[in-house]
Amino acid sequence: MKQHFDMVVVGGGIIGCAIAYYLAKENANVAVLESQSIGGKSTSAAAGMLGAHSEYKEFKQLYPFARSSQLLYQELYGEIKELAGVDFEMKRGGLLKLAFSASEKQEMASIYELPTVEWLNREEANEKVPALTKSIIGAAFLKEDVHITPIAACNGFSKGAQTLGAEIFEYTNVSEITKQDSQYKIKTSRGDFTAAQVVIASGVWSNSFFQQMGLTNRIIPVKGECIAAMNEEMPLKHSIFHDQHYIVPRNNGQLIIGATKKWNDWNEKPTLEGIESVIKKAKEMIPAIKDMKMTNCWAGLRPQTFDGNPFIGEHPEMKGLYFAAGHQRNGILLAPATGKMVRDLLLGNPVDKKWIEAFKVERSINKSTELEEVKL
Repeated sequence: MKQHFDMVVVGGGIIGCAIAYYLAKENANVAVLESQSIGGKSTSAAAGMLGAHSEYKEFKQLYPFARSSQLLYQELYGEIKELAGVDFEMKRGGLLKLAFSASEKQEMASIYELPTVEWLNREEANEKVPALTKSIIGAAFLKEDVHITPIAACNGFSKGAQTLGAEIFEYTNVSEITKQDSQYKIKTSRGDFTAAQVVIASGVWSNSFFQQMGLTNRIIPVKGECIAAMNEEMPLKHSIFHDQHYIVPRNNGQLIIGATKKWNDWNEKPTLEGIESVIKKAKEMIPAIKDMKMTNCWAGLRPQTFDGNPFIGEHPEMKGLYFAAGHQRNGILLAPATGKMVRDLLLGNPVDKKWIEAFKVERSINKSTELEEVKL
């Protein structure tokens, strides 16, 4: 088994697999080390909304990065389907961001200026989704905030990378990374690997590597609980969104409904209280959901940084060691842009300086902000 590579990515979620895919496209000698199955943790728990516009207010200066990543999915959809035979299961139709009051409508004022966003009054919104609650005053129609199936996209990146020459090692737990001369030694459950460059893309589980490498950075989990329900009667072409809760229609007739937001909770099992709150919020948006059959429930851990921006960049003192973690609830959306940025950093290609500054790993060092107080 080959165990020396030019580049090793630690973490086989959608971020790590996107990085490997873009590196493999450049004929890089790259491997992915994943402790479980590809996409089996936070990636598979996500709903898959590509919400560059629905998160516009929260993104602030990050919006151009998010929008560029959203647009990349348009070309990746056909590219990976042809290369690897994997369908991202992209569902178009856009998203309705509901407003129950004039103040909520006003809070969304900034997105009305975007060319792909349209305000709908109550009657217009109900025309698009007849089952919507009549309690709304209207909704912002975000035409290009479509969604994909996250595990399908992750598998597409992974299989695409393999087709281009990358190697994927599942069930390979990384316990330690040490610098040896010009290389890194990666100690794993399947023996030692070596590489000139290493990328840590392990979501909330990146913390142990920050500590190993002498950094004070910390990512905390924000647990999200979701359910799936079978929609057999109600046509739903659009995703529904309100107060960071959503109802997302899949191509197979299921609705993905979520999500709670529990800070610093490492338990990956859903709770009765959490599922109850998800159902309650869903019924406020579409009352008819109460009659649907629940088919599954689960939880995932979103990786949250102190300021909401991911850590994407090189260790300030250890050349060749990079991080790409902390994408919070937008890991699916930001995977393509992150993959391209990390590729460029590793290969020495030009990278926009404002993104290097916004995402640099050392920006949180000596910050007094307590992560638990940042509730973006």
